[in-house]
Amino acid sequence: MTQPTAPRSTDTASCKTFEQLAAARRSWIEQVLRVWCQQASQQDLRKAEQEWFDIAGRADVNATLWTWAWERFPAIVHPDLPGVHETHLMDVDLHDGSRLSGYPDARQSLRGMLVLVGTDIDGSMITHGAVSIDQIADARQADR
Repeated sequence: MTQPTAPRSTDTASCKTFEQLAAARRSWIEQVLRVWCQQASQQDLRKAEQEWFDIAGRADVNATLWTWAWERFPAIVHPDLPGVHETHLMDVDLHDGSRLSGYPDARQSLRGMLVLVGTDIDGSMITHGAVSIDQIADARQADR
């Protein structure tokens, strides 16, 4: 038995069966919605967050919209877990030329804001103020 093929993009006229409709929806989510999240501004992401139930269905906003938004910086997310990944020391370069280093704090890093926890020169714990996803130029695991 052959698997139903998904119609191209959002061509609902070619959906003849429920399986084709479901495949078209999954395709739209992966090829349009997820990609949009990966490049949208924080302002647009927050607008989408308000309508997420209608846009994405019953998908959890943190597990989808915000996780997909953070995927623009692959080192920040875990491929199998929602939200920012806390276990790696990160170097985060901002568009203004500054750099922050620390571990992402998933509980405080909400709605497109990244909070890093690190140490100062004396080894004391410091929390860097939240930075917007729009302020970040690059993020990678630190070479320490």
